[in-house]
Order: sequence, then C-alpha cells, then structure tokens
Amino acid sequence: MQLHLVDATYELFRSYYSPRPGAFARDGRDVGAVVGLVYTLLSLLRDEGATHVGCATDHVIRSFRNGLYPGYKTEAGVPAALLAQFSLAERAMEALGLVVWPMVEFEADDALATAASRWAEAPGVDRVLICTPDKDLAQCVRGERVVMRDRRRDRTVDEAGVVARWGVRPASIPDYLALVGDAADGFPGLPGWGERSAAAVLGRFEHLEAIPTNVGEWHVDVRSPAQLNATLRARWSDALLFRRLATLATDAPLPQRNPEELLWQGARRSQFTALCEELGQPRLAERPHLWRE
Repeated sequence: MQLHLVDATYELFRSYYSPRPGAFARDGRDVGAVVGLVYTLLSLLRDEGATHVGCATDHVIRSFRNGLYPGYKTEAGVPAALLAQFSLAERAMEALGLVVWPMVEFEADDALATAASRWAEAPGVDRVLICTPDKDLAQCVRGERVVMRDRRRDRTVDEAGVVARWGVRPASIPDYLALVGDAADGFPGLPGWGERSAAAVLGRFEHLEAIPTNVGEWHVDVRSPAQLNATLRARWSDALLFRRLATLATDAPLPQRNPEELLWQGARRSQFTALCEELGQPRLAERPHLWRE
C-alpha cells in the first residue's frame, strides 16, 4: 500500500489564495478555502487513486515552539476569513471520511513527520508520500520509500531530489534551516549565511557540531569562510535554538497505530450531503465516487 499524508493546512491556504472564483455559504460566510480543499482531496482520491490517507491541520496556529522563541509564527497576518475556515475544514474532511489530525500543542508538520516515522517500515507499506512542497518536511525523506509529493507541480522528491534541490541530505535539513532561516516560520538564521554557503558546509559536515572550529579544516568553496565561522561561533546558541525550531517532532499524538486505519472507505453520505448544503454547494455532493453508508 501507499500512504498519502496530506498537509491540509497548506492545501487550505493554497485554496484560499487560488485565483478561481470564491464560494460563500448560504449565510454569507466565505467558504472558498474549504470548498477548494474538498475538491483537491476528491481529486487525490479519485484521480490519483489514493487509498490510505491521513490529513494534518494546524487546529491552533501556535505550538510549543512559541514558548521556545517569541518570534515564532503565530496567527498574526493570517486573514480572519481564512482563520474562520479551519474548524470547518476539519469537519469537511471528517464528512469526507478521511482521517484527520488536528494539532494543538504540535503543528501539522509534526503530525506528518510522526506518521512518516511510525509507518515508513511498517509491513505492507510500500511507500509514504508526504503531500506538501514545504521544505521542512524534506527532513523526513528516506531514499525512495518516504518522499515529498508536490501535487500542484506534479513533482515527487526523493532523497536524491532533496540533495539536488537543497544541497544537503534530509538529515541535515534542520541544520540548514538553522543557518539560512525560515521566514515562513519566523526565525532569521545567522547573518551572512545563505543557501549556497550552508549547503556547501553542511554537504561536507552534515551537522552543526561536526563543523570544525578551525576554518582551515573546512576545505569548502564559500566566500568569507572566516567570517562565516566567526558568526557561527558567536551565535552558536541561536543556531542550536533555530535548529530545535526546525526539527520536526515524531511523537505527536496520533491515535492510529496501524497504517490500515488510514484506509479510506468512502464519504459519509448524510454528513457530507448536509455539509455541501451548508456550504451552498449542493452539486459537490455528487462528486464522491465511494460512500460509507
């Protein structure tokens, strides 16, 4: 079997900012992001043939990482009309009959990382596809067995693809982000360190602790290695903190213990039909190709 682990928060954002016409519920609420999410998940199930699916959401935008670093991402800047659709999106996925992991203390990415770690080597699992383009999840990639799937670009990234794209192996992605920063998550990285320098140094040494304190031992092609080294040593505690922020948890609370529990058995007819009426999209109720009575 193949497991499809969906970053539903990403899909919700993508649908919200899609250029296609919006959608509004009968009471006037903006529900365009939820409608778009349902359509893309139906496409995953029908057109892409996904059979075992888990969907992770950021039920609460803040997580334990906000307690580690005050600048970490929050709900600030997220449009109110989008925030208001999060719980509705979870209801929609449940009505569709999908397994949903709404994260509170953890993030959606942690749920996906936990599921990938838990079932990568499970009997009967041939491949795990993490459906997101988010570079944070690249740390979960394992050979050709656990891969990232960018459905919008129709692109699958295995371990060789991670190295080709970011210049480091999956295990080094948190170290890489610690150096270059992650604007989406709200931490800046270290001054002077960019993608090229981080990839060159970590491509050779893999982790921060392995980078020699004597820059003469680096033997990598980067500009101003002495300055990069000085910054790394002066900001060492920041680098470790940023790596902690970028490291995904693999112990998020997922109730399923067996990958077979992710088997999609069809949409829940009464729930899904009622939801489509609420969304003002009665024709959407005609889209599922399998029903769980």
